[in-house]
Amino acid sequence: KIGLFYLIFYGMLAALVAICMWVFSQTLDPRIPKWQLDRSIIGTNPGLGFRPMPINNEESTLIWFQGSNRTNYEIWVNNILKFLDKYYFPTKITKGNQVKTCSYYDYPGPLEVCAVDWKDWDECNKQQYFNYHKNSPCIFLKLNKIYGWTPEYYDNPNDLPEDMPDKLKEHIKSINITERRTVWLTCEGENPADKEYLGPVTYYPKGMQGFPGYYFPYLNAEGYLSPLVAVKFERPISGIVINVECRAWAKNIIYNRAERTGSVHFELLID
Repeated sequence: KIGLFYLIFYGMLAALVAICMWVFSQTLDPRIPKWQLDRSIIGTNPGLGFRPMPINNEESTLIWFQGSNRTNYEIWVNNILKFLDKYYFPTKITKGNQVKTCSYYDYPGPLEVCAVDWKDWDECNKQQYFNYHKNSPCIFLKLNKIYGWTPEYYDNPNDLPEDMPDKLKEHIKSINITERRTVWLTCEGENPADKEYLGPVTYYPKGMQGFPGYYFPYLNAEGYLSPLVAVKFERPISGIVINVECRAWAKNIIYNRAERTGSVHFELLID
């Protein structure tokens, strides 16, 4: 009898615990992290990522290819295509009609996310092998996702940091205040020699040079895709390792070259 009592008692206790856990789980949203921003491990300072990355060496940041060797450069092209698959085929991750075409004048609603149109990358497209066959490679940059993070923009032409490149300053001055709600992006050679060897840089989508504000904050909504900037290096010198630094610009993005915060580093070598 005692054994039967304990069997029933612990069975009811286990059932009660299971019911409590179920009720508690119904109050949680799997899309919303418990710890956010300052309380999270990720923190509040988003970093930058780039593609393509070396396949066989995760520690390497060297993009080394031969534009005259199709077998060689197609390795990098396929690397990019794998990363961009969800951008070319967004229906793979999207259900419903919550994706909209946004603009600086038309932000997404509470249940909507902004589309990322691959056509905006212009010459950086798969039909043109992302220009690797022309020794003018396209590199794709993205800002790492931090739940709930909202940028503080450099939108006042009279209050720009001294170390911001002059070309970006001129660009900010040339557009209206609404379009200045952007997390800016610059890519340059790290050292004077690298800047000379790297040559001119073009950013796509054209006229933005960064990540538009209507993609923020990231709230882990279904169908959300991180905005991308395609950076085309027009005429980098071949036969030389060129150190490249791409940097994100917002008032609440802390930059430190030594610790690689607020920026990303990679090398280009074209044979």
